[in-house]
Amino acid sequence: MSAWRGFIQFTAQDTIDRESLLYDRGQYEKAAMENTITQEAMMNEQLEKLLEDIGFMSPSLLEIVQGVRQTVKATAAVSLLDISETVKYGGILFSAKSAFGGVFAYKQHVSLEFSLGANFSDPHKVLEGSGKFRRHIKLTSTDDIAAKHVAEYITQALHQADK
Repeated sequence: MSAWRGFIQFTAQDTIDRESLLYDRGQYEKAAMENTITQEAMMNEQLEKLLEDIGFMSPSLLEIVQGVRQTVKATAAVSLLDISETVKYGGILFSAKSAFGGVFAYKQHVSLEFSLGANFSDPHKVLEGSGKFRRHIKLTSTDDIAAKHVAEYITQALHQADK
């Protein structure tokens, strides 16, 4: 005997076992967790490969990129924000609640780019660019990270990303 419920036909043989549903849900959650771990491992692998490539291209540019990454992480820690790094567009993108910037290595410099940098105050006059939203800071040495007050601009970016 069958009964119609909406567009799905159920028969007496179609009884649903609650335990198998819970098992299936557990398997789904386990697979989702494994997928997340796999994605994180893949992102870490991509990040390591990018850093290796930058180091091969120019050890001094790698030092600048690593210095920027450390500054971003330290500034985020002071603000009690968790950030993530993603390899995209040939560089490293930084995100908190939303993406707020990235670091990109070029032949002669490293560019620290801010997604909404046009909204920043620029007391040190180091932001470059004239677009509607983005601004960047060019770095040619690790000394530029302090000299150009990078941490102050990262703080502004983090505050905008945390909204």
